[in-house]
Amino acid sequence: MDSSAAAGFDPGVVTRFAPSPTGELHLGNARTALFNYLLARRAGGRFLLRIEDTDAQRSQESHLAAVLEDLRWLRLDWNAGPDREDGRGPYRQSQRGALYAGFSEALERQEAVYPCFCTPLELEAARRAQLGSGRPPRYTGTCRALSQEQRRGKREQGLSATMRFRVPTGKRIEFVDLVHGPQSFLSDDIGDFVIRRADGTAAFFFSNAIDDAEMGVTHVLRGEDHLANTPRQLLILEALGLRQPRYGHVSLILGADGAPLSKRHGATSVREYRDSGYRAEALVNHLFRLGHSSGEHGLLDLEAMAQAFDPAHLGRASAHFDAQQLRAWQKEAVHRLPMDEARAWLAASLPAGLGESATDAFVAAVLPNVVLPEDARPWERIIFGPPPALEPEGESIVRKAGNGFFAAAAQAAATSGSDLAAIASAVRAATGKKGAELYMPLRLALTGRGHGPELAPLLKAMPAGQAQLRLARFA
Repeated sequence: MDSSAAAGFDPGVVTRFAPSPTGELHLGNARTALFNYLLARRAGGRFLLRIEDTDAQRSQESHLAAVLEDLRWLRLDWNAGPDREDGRGPYRQSQRGALYAGFSEALERQEAVYPCFCTPLELEAARRAQLGSGRPPRYTGTCRALSQEQRRGKREQGLSATMRFRVPTGKRIEFVDLVHGPQSFLSDDIGDFVIRRADGTAAFFFSNAIDDAEMGVTHVLRGEDHLANTPRQLLILEALGLRQPRYGHVSLILGADGAPLSKRHGATSVREYRDSGYRAEALVNHLFRLGHSSGEHGLLDLEAMAQAFDPAHLGRASAHFDAQQLRAWQKEAVHRLPMDEARAWLAASLPAGLGESATDAFVAAVLPNVVLPEDARPWERIIFGPPPALEPEGESIVRKAGNGFFAAAAQAAATSGSDLAAIASAVRAATGKKGAELYMPLRLALTGRGHGPELAPLLKAMPAGQAQLRLARFA
């Protein structure tokens, strides 16, 4: 066997992410994009971005721009897409109407489809009747056997028609799902379904399947809510003699309480997390482990993630989004930031006009203790603002240390500036204090806080003379 094949390398693997530009990129869709990206990268294949924008009323260019921005932020780069044509596009469904029409006509010639004149009101009435009698709702076949004369008559009445696929009776549709294993559906349980809407646009079942075949997609990872769609799409592809991709249906993401992820659980879109200061590497590391088991426990880059990704490790049980675990990944990502990236990440928490060396000193001081940029803002006020007030407990500790304690500290600060070791040594020599009795009064007098970033870097970040002034207050 070829060594690359043995390692799972198959440049013929083609995956895709196919969002609809009708809103923000939510976490579930972002995870779908990530898994498809990783599957393609692991095999040395191609990852496509297709925009499913046939819903003209809800699709917006602003939503499309936001989705592209979020994917780029996540670093999920695509080999072909709406901004990168490769001869198999266009990669916007709204520009593929002629292609869908051609395949629809091919099905008409086979009599594999037929026009349906049922109104939405009639369909809803039939659905309610089926549910009321305990039957699963499906199309009853009202228009399936209409003669050409009957169809002509309905058109003459001004009735518009959808186009329904004529599902064969007594047929079993089987496939092996990459996540759920062998699947079997009886065609009689499906019911004839719409492939073309009354306005002439292609329905999801149809356009989605056609595009996968025409774009050479070999593997489709998508949410398990699409599992019931798969037999319909396989029937379409079989009728047209088109290649069928391998499907894998990924578990849904739930909140910590087991309910579908929603606004009541907090942020649900990539943009919200990006705007609040989360790092892309933190978010993708958390998404990578939602519904996918891996022996890799550390923070991974996308290349390492791709090597560790295996569809066989995709779980069937629903995945629970854990905000605390995301914060843990965020903390690790932040602590790994090089200075130039950390400076840019904390830019909004820095005072205007701060020089480069002062900026770097501030970032070095607070970075080990922040998770989000907003965590640095209190320390910006503490370091660069007026001397902080003390809480009663802190005031008591400072007063107990005594005037001599702070006189020695202030004098040492006047000569050594921001050198904590020199200040502490001088106080120790003058008072004999050590440990918490030495450092806690210093911390409180300098920062107003009994905890936080290490004191030595904080002192180095303070403007010249600030430490002496704060210590002298209590001398």
